Amino acid sequence: MFDYTQPLAAQALVVVEKLQQAGFIAFLAGGCVRDAMLGRVPKDFDVATDATPDAVRDLFGRRRTLAFGASFGVIGVLDNALTPTEVATFRSDGGYSDGRRPDSIRFGSAEQDALR
Repeated sequence: MFDYTQPLAAQALVVVEKLQQAGFIAFLAGGCVRDAMLGRVPKDFDVATDATPDAVRDLFGRRRTLAFGASFGVIGVLDNALTPTEVATFRSDGGYSDGRRPDSIRFGSAEQDALR
């Protein structure tokens, strides 16, 4: 599965644990899960959570977070690794008039996010 001693994996697990300890739902998500299921070494690790972007920034601190995708619910959390762990808030999307980005989002549940 994962080599948890790899810096990016270890950092992502710290993010998940800290979110869970604060009372939020948090899971590893995205390509790292797919890669692990296919027996590949993940190149990056993403986290999905019910914490809003503001809650993520409050929990980890503004100096250790990057709001590079906050309008879509994505915050980068910096730790010991050079690459931030992307933390995405569960959401549901509105329409896609440009075929690429949702016209609107609404924060929601893990179930709603999975339906996207």
